[in-house]
Amino acid sequence: MKGAKYLLIAVGIILVDQSSKLLVHRYMELHEEINVLGEWFKLHYLLNPGMAFGIRWESEFGKLALTAFRIVAMTGIGIFLVRSIRRDAHPGFLVCLAMILGGAIGNVIDSTFYGVYLHNAPFDSPTPWFHGQVIDMLFFPIVEFHWPVWVPVVGGDYFLFFSPVFNIADSAIFLGVLFIIIFQKAYFKVAHEDERPAETVVSVPEAPAPDSNPEPLS
Repeated sequence: MKGAKYLLIAVGIILVDQSSKLLVHRYMELHEEINVLGEWFKLHYLLNPGMAFGIRWESEFGKLALTAFRIVAMTGIGIFLVRSIRRDAHPGFLVCLAMILGGAIGNVIDSTFYGVYLHNAPFDSPTPWFHGQVIDMLFFPIVEFHWPVWVPVVGGDYFLFFSPVFNIADSAIFLGVLFIIIFQKAYFKVAHEDERPAETVVSVPEAPAPDSNPEPLS
């Protein structure tokens, strides 16, 4: 199948994402934290009923709308990836689309099924279907400190750089979009060249060569 390697990339991201989430669910307690690399990379088990990177969308309608949006977006990205493969788009662009698709499907699985099979839907949900909470675990508290008391406004406050907790699916989506933005000129160069009007070549007839033996005038 043409472009199967890009679909395999998406499948690989889904498998890694789901495996990491299920392992965290199985071996960690909610809100438990494990240091992986010193104090700047940790596993922190959180349940996120909202969007990526810990952003939440409260209200019953919001959760259903978010899950529906994820499903529609996942379907649209999948169709766009297949069409882009058929159009022989730039390989780097196809890899990015595959990353975004894999991440989107990974989070859709959480939202759709985890409320039923992992019983992690909020207690006030009318149904566990489509109300599953996304499992987040990647935490990078790269810089944390307390502002000196003499600093105006924030003096004495705690500061943490990059506080969101996220997962593999979020990372794949973010990196896929980021790479498209960074390398857009290379990814869409062929398309821009194809859109340029073809140059019109005007052929000029050659002048006849002078006759080396002209006939005498009568």
